[in-house]
Amino acid sequence: MKLDAIEVVTLFVDDLAEARSFYAKVFSPEVVYEDAVCSVLGFAGAMVNLLHVSEAPQLVAPSTVTPAGSGTRMLLTISVEDVDAVCDKLRQDGVALLNGPIDRPWGRRTAAFTDPSGHVWEIAQKLR
Repeated sequence: MKLDAIEVVTLFVDDLAEARSFYAKVFSPEVVYEDAVCSVLGFAGAMVNLLHVSEAPQLVAPSTVTPAGSGTRMLLTISVEDVDAVCDKLRQDGVALLNGPIDRPWGRRTAAFTDPSGHVWEIAQKLR
């Protein structure tokens, strides 16, 4: 079986309005689809689906969604040209960094932050 590129990452969110506002401010993505329980956002070849947690059971049952704040369970990384410039913009927008910018031994400069539901995002710049 041959797998293609990742098409959609679904993030379960507690407050859809807050998540929509955060993602619009931080990423300015294309809105691909939106309704009362979700926002599907375009990210250069992939999509992020912000889905209200009330809709999760039909997708993950019998598994359950852990509550926000119960710990980090994933890290999503976006490639950027200038981590420091993006960090400056994030700070201006009131987004607190978890860490960074940090030069990593694997050849990237990174910084991390969380969205309102606790999903951790990392921005990464290839070091020359």
